[in-house]
Amino acid sequence: MNARQKEILKLKKDKNAIILAHNYQTAEIQEIADFLGDSLELCIRASNIDDADLVVFCGVDFMAETAAILNPNKKIVIPDKDAECPMAHMLPAEEVKKYKRRYPQAAVVLYVNTLSEAKAEADIICTSANAVKVVESLKEDQILFGPDMNLASYVARQVDKDIIPIPEEGYCYVHKMYNPGDITFSRQKYSDTEILVHPECDIEVQELADLVLSTGGMIRHVSHSDSKSFLIGTEIDLVTRLRRENPDKNIYPLLDEAICENMKLHTLDKVKNSLLKEEYQVTVPEQIAIKARLAVERMLKVS
Repeated sequence: MNARQKEILKLKKDKNAIILAHNYQTAEIQEIADFLGDSLELCIRASNIDDADLVVFCGVDFMAETAAILNPNKKIVIPDKDAECPMAHMLPAEEVKKYKRRYPQAAVVLYVNTLSEAKAEADIICTSANAVKVVESLKEDQILFGPDMNLASYVARQVDKDIIPIPEEGYCYVHKMYNPGDITFSRQKYSDTEILVHPECDIEVQELADLVLSTGGMIRHVSHSDSKSFLIGTEIDLVTRLRRENPDKNIYPLLDEAICENMKLHTLDKVKNSLLKEEYQVTVPEQIAIKARLAVERMLKVS
């Protein structure tokens, strides 16, 4: 652990703060986090923050907003206020309202990768880890699902319901980098290697992989699998975590260029600053937060 990391750990203790970090953070931030996880795991942890006065959220905007929604009496800060998820911004609340008017009988399931204003229009939230379970829990046979079209297609193949993607072209720019040739090439280069990809990847990529899993699912699978070699089709720093936690296994990125630049805006210096100055605070207007909280809490009950 380097000197800056030790400074942050001392500051964290002095401030009675905790650091929540997504799996896509760099190694140096992963190492100082009190909790490291995927979107579902972070939602669950954020729903039960009784042990801190200050929460530093090393993730993108919608994640910090979700923590603020679930903890109206806690101070939630994000080290870099420009750490936004482009996909979340592809589905504004007005677009959700438009689809709700067009399909009044449909239930609205929104991916956690949405901003709070959109979440307030949802019946229930989901993550890539529990999307199928959430959709199956609903009595409605017609589901408005957004904003990731590939996750919508993945769910549609698993359930006997009419899944309508909103918008039609929502996507994650990192997972859109993968193409079928990456898997074809990798199978030739690495023998006896399991290929795991995220459901935000294109359907053609999913169909060629051995398993389609959320990041949390990938972590659990690699840990418990008898296989000794894995290719990981998601953001590059999940490989960082997997290698640290499974030193006896061979773990490779399916694509070296799969980097979420938005996640990487957070640095140790910015984390230190967020602790010192308690910035940048993330807040959600109360009327929006109340409605969005209901949708998130419904998901947590299903999960």
